[in-house]
Amino acid sequence: MRVLVTGVKGQLGYDVVNELKKRNHEAVGVDIEEMDITDEESVNRVIREAAPDAVIHCAAYTAVDAAEENEELCWNVNARGTGNIARVCRDLDIPMMYISTDYVFNGQGTRPWEPDDNREPLNIYGQTKYEGELEVEGNLDKYFIVRIAWVFGVNGKNFIKTMLNLGKTRDKLNVVADQVGSPTYTFDLARLLVDMIETEKYGRYHATNEGLCSWYEFACEIFRQAGMPVTVEPVTSDQFPVKAKRPMNSRMSKDKLKENGFQPLPSWQDALRRYQAEIEY
Repeated sequence: MRVLVTGVKGQLGYDVVNELKKRNHEAVGVDIEEMDITDEESVNRVIREAAPDAVIHCAAYTAVDAAEENEELCWNVNARGTGNIARVCRDLDIPMMYISTDYVFNGQGTRPWEPDDNREPLNIYGQTKYEGELEVEGNLDKYFIVRIAWVFGVNGKNFIKTMLNLGKTRDKLNVVADQVGSPTYTFDLARLLVDMIETEKYGRYHATNEGLCSWYEFACEIFRQAGMPVTVEPVTSDQFPVKAKRPMNSRMSKDKLKENGFQPLPSWQDALRRYQAEIEY
């Protein structure tokens, strides 16, 4: 199987290409230098030349706070860019996998979000990812929309690396305790995404590591596993103002994965342990 993967320089795209190669699939990894997804001609040319059997679209504008001031750029990448890819996949009659986010929901309540729940984004980033979903659904029948959350990987910046770097110079940190979700390791996620693209079980899915925590609990576990004597103090979102509003509830139901025979991901604590063994800090 020949699969084109966008965003190969990012945390997830990098791991997806590695997972495809492990299984003896042919992976064609592209980033902005090879294919500017906002340029319809570039997308058309590169995908047709690559002649893939499927596309896994990991590229995205993910700077959530910066998006509030760069709405047009964020929209061009996440909505328009996704539409450009979806139309080529439609014309070539190949499946497309679009990586989306828990930010398409309003983050209220405590019930885990189901894949077909009403979408009501809180910020520009979430809105543009939602519009990307609509582009996929409007153009294709053969698609996977996979919503992920709280992602960390070897290749790129993330919350764990930020905490470990801060822990080197500070013995006390304040971390938000009223937002709940599931940290997700791109290494584990890549395995699941390739499992999915090898099937025709199309639709919307949620994919995160198992278990829930707040950012505060996540930080505590990071320092505990790293053996760093850092005191973490819980604070509310109101005490930690940022430009873009965040969802308080990022719980996501993964029942649909199990119903379709896909292997759930390991616990986030196990993923964290394996991840910290991989990186230098």
